Order: sequence, then C-alpha cells, then structure tokens
Amino acid sequence: MRLNPVLYTFLTAPPSFATFVVQCTSRLTDDRLDPIVFPDQISDHVHVIAGGSGFGPSMTYNDARSSACTTCNIKQDLSNYWTPKLYYQAQNGTLISVPIDGDDSVGNMGGMAIYYLPRRGPNNDQLVPFPKDFRMFAGDSMKRVETKDFAGQAIRHRCVGADGEYTSLPNKKCPQGVRTQVVFPSCWDGKNLDSEDHKSHVSYPKDGNYDGGRCPDTHPKHLLTLFYEVTYRTDMFEWYSDKQPFVFSNGDPTGFGYHGDFINGWDIPKFAEAIAKCPDGSRACDPGGGVFDFNTPGERQACKLPQRVVERVSGVLDELPGCNEVSMNPVTTNSCNRNPSRILSLDDVSGVADVTAKDWKYIGCGVDDLQAWGQRALVGGQKSINPLTVEKCVDACSTAGFTFAGMEYASECYCGKILDQRATPKQGILGNCNMKCVGDLTKNCGGAKAISLYQKCTEGSCSNVGLGNSPSSGGGVAPDDPTHPNKPSPVAEPAQSQPSIVKDPITRSVNEAPATTANLSISTKDTPLTTSRAKKSLHTTTKVVMYTITETYWA
Repeated sequence: MRLNPVLYTFLTAPPSFATFVVQCTSRLTDDRLDPIVFPDQISDHVHVIAGGSGFGPSMTYNDARSSACTTCNIKQDLSNYWTPKLYYQAQNGTLISVPIDGDDSVGNMGGMAIYYLPRRGPNNDQLVPFPKDFRMFAGDSMKRVETKDFAGQAIRHRCVGADGEYTSLPNKKCPQGVRTQVVFPSCWDGKNLDSEDHKSHVSYPKDGNYDGGRCPDTHPKHLLTLFYEVTYRTDMFEWYSDKQPFVFSNGDPTGFGYHGDFINGWDIPKFAEAIAKCPDGSRACDPGGGVFDFNTPGERQACKLPQRVVERVSGVLDELPGCNEVSMNPVTTNSCNRNPSRILSLDDVSGVADVTAKDWKYIGCGVDDLQAWGQRALVGGQKSINPLTVEKCVDACSTAGFTFAGMEYASECYCGKILDQRATPKQGILGNCNMKCVGDLTKNCGGAKAISLYQKCTEGSCSNVGLGNSPSSGGGVAPDDPTHPNKPSPVAEPAQSQPSIVKDPITRSVNEAPATTANLSISTKDTPLTTSRAKKSLHTTTKVVMYTITETYWA
C-alpha cells in the first residue's frame, strides 16, 4: 500500500538529517546464516550480509571486534547488518536472484546504506550508544498483511526513479529499481542485550511516530535510530502479468515480511563520541571530519567471506533455498529434505586447491591493480592455460622456475619470483577472489583486481593458509607497507590482451527447463560483463528491459 503524502515527506528526509551514514558499499556474502535467530544452525532463508568479517553462525561482540575487515566505510564500525535476499519469479516458476545495485559479474558486490538517526523525541532525550553484545531484530518474517502499528510502518519499499513509497512491494514498474527499507526500534529497556524473540528488549516509541516519539516507561533508554536501505535492480526484469513478480527469500511476495538484523560491533567509546560530536547537520562524522577513519572502496570490496551453507543461492533456481514456498499466507512448517546437512568451516569452503603434494601452498587472496601500479603483482609473465585450473597454473610456473603463481578473472595465470608487497594477502579474509576457475568450478581463481596466490614451499612444513591464519611472508614477499624500501620498483608491462576461453559457454533461456548448475551473469545490451573475457559466447537468453540474463555452463 502506498504511504500518505505527509508520512512520505517525513520518511524521505535527506541524509543530512542523519547523525552519520555507514556506507556498506559491498557485502560479505549471501548465505543461509542468522546468528541471532538461528545461532549455530542453518537459517530457514537466505540473507544478504554486510559488515565485519567476524560474522559467523554464532558470534559475540568480541568476534565482531576481531574482524579483519568490513564491507562498510567506517573503520570503527565492525557491526553486522543483514536482510532477506530478493528474487524474481519467472513465468515458468523458476526463481532468479535480483542484483543489488553495485553487483557485477567479476566479483564486485553491492551493499546497503545504514543511517544512524538522532531522533531524540519531543523531550530531547539523551541518546545512549549500543552496549557490548547488544543485538536486535526488526520486522516479522511471517507477516503477509499490512498493519498500522509502528512496526508495520517501519517496513517500506521505495520505487526509485518514480514518485512512490509503499509498505508492500510496489505493484508497479520502478524505473531504477526498488529500495527496500527497515527502521529499527529506538527504545531499549536498559537491561537486556537480547530477548527470546530478539525484539522484546527494544521498542518503538509509545507515541508521536515510529522513529521520533517518546520512549515507553518499560524501555526508557533512547538509542540512535537504525535505518537500512538496500536497492534491488528490479528494473532489469520484465513483467508477464499485472502483478509484481518479485519475492523475498522467506517466500514473501508481499513485502510485509521484510525484516532486518543487527549485531553491535562498534568501538563503543568512538560511537559515544560520534553521538556527542555529530548532531543533525554536522559534518564531523564525514570523511575528513575528524571523528572516524575510513576504508577505501577497494578495501570494502576485498572484504568477503565464503558461503558456509553450500547450496546455490544466486542465478536461476528451481525453488527458493530452504524450499520456502512462495505464498501470500505465512507458511509455518517446512519439511524440506533438500537442505545441506551442516554448516561447513571457513577452510572447507574457501575454494582453495591443495597443491602441497607439489610442494606449493596457498598464501591468500591478494590485490593486483595494473592500472594504478603500472605493473602486475607478479611480473614474471602470463601463461596461456586453457581451461585454467590452479594445478595447471602452479605446474606452469614451477616448470618455468618461478616461486609464485597467481590466478585472476577465472582464466588468467601469472608467475613471478617476487610478490609486490602491495599485493600481500590480508589475514583472515577471503578477499575478492570469488571467481571460479573455468577448468574447475570448485576452486577460486581470483577476481576483479584480485589474485589467488600460491607459493613454492622452501623448507619446513608446507601447508595452506586458512582464513583465520596469517599467510607466509617468506620467499620475497615484502612487508605490507606501501612505502617499504623492499617494494619492487615499477616495471612497465604492456596492457594484456583479453585471453580467450577455449570452451564456449552454453546458455539457455530461463523459460526452458531448469538445469543443475548455473552462474548467473547480467550484461547490458552492448557490453556483456561475465562473458567479456570469452572469445566466443552463445547468448540464448531472455530479454529483460535494458539487460540480458544469461546462465553460463562450462562443458
């Protein structure tokens, strides 16, 4: 349902009215995990997850604060933020993941914006920071009808590029997609860090409006108001009827069951400083304002975690993960027998090839930015290997006498005797190496400006680095400091021609019978993204407004 004009004007206040905005311009992963509602279990639906890399099936404040990185811009914030994933239900019943604004086909991921709003209420209440181990949940996954209470008003969906904001998913085509939004309760009981339903320890105001009224006596502590925004590119899909075709991962086609989760990972003294120094209209919490330190966009993109519940959650699916039924009525039971049996360890799903029998070891995912550096991370040259696997790249580099081997963009192999220190992998994160090798879809071969790195073992033990361990720095890896004197001097390298992939991608329309394994790619009409590095491609596709959706299979 569309909101009334007065409420609409209030809800679309510009970002300058926020104490500060945490820009999570990437995300960690899409996975069926929820450490609040389903700790140490497989969640019943898929979430898009942003924030600190300490995220896991269960976690504490200390886990969050131990994060090696975050997908968000403020370094002092290692919190986690997650919401349900959106899908398009095709006419033949298949489900297609809807890209978040910023997603591309070379491993970069879009994210969400998190507003911290100083809505003190009419009594100008003192705002308190989130305490250690605080967490909360907003919304109701089982909800399928509109309610007029504050909790119902706090869930809404903006039709981007058009005049319209709704409490349900818009039943109209939105020119620039749909922005899903959730506002969290801002009143806390002052005692409990969580509650059985993960909501009772917090409350929306008792009067006024849902993010600007007075706190009830039962919840006297006034928090900053959390407000999430996630923009889905629904404009990339055609409609086949007069009813909107989108559904959230919990089986909700209405939008009323949208929800959000939050686990606090803030540097609490710094958070308290921000509350004091960044009132409405202040720029002190902006870059250069002096309160916060900021991550670069590249650092945010490099912060990735592997999917722990091993199943397909993106691309073209026969059904929603977790076998969630698409229904206008809440489904309270689910007898799905196709669930993965367990949550795998980080190292089990890291996409690393074990080549220790060849006396080589994995040392992590590094950065490789030819455009910015004027040279590759490995300057020994590129090897032509079709189709690429980690083992073939390692063998080629080893035979040529090199001590490092690296893979990028799923199909490129590079060798070197020394690793540019700017490329040194960061401890504890997957990095942006999330593209599967064209010759082995179970292993990772780099990504966009990201290189999967393997090193020849010298003496002693030869073991792969895990996501929780430090990579070896032996064999000429320079320290992680851009000014270090041991950094190799730039060596000009000619621009590399795009390597060809020998096996043509085989594609099919989403209106054909579903297949088993797919990698969804999205391309503009003139510039294919995923297939831009393929010499040949067969685009048997389904037209979607401005874009094309292609499923690619490697024979």
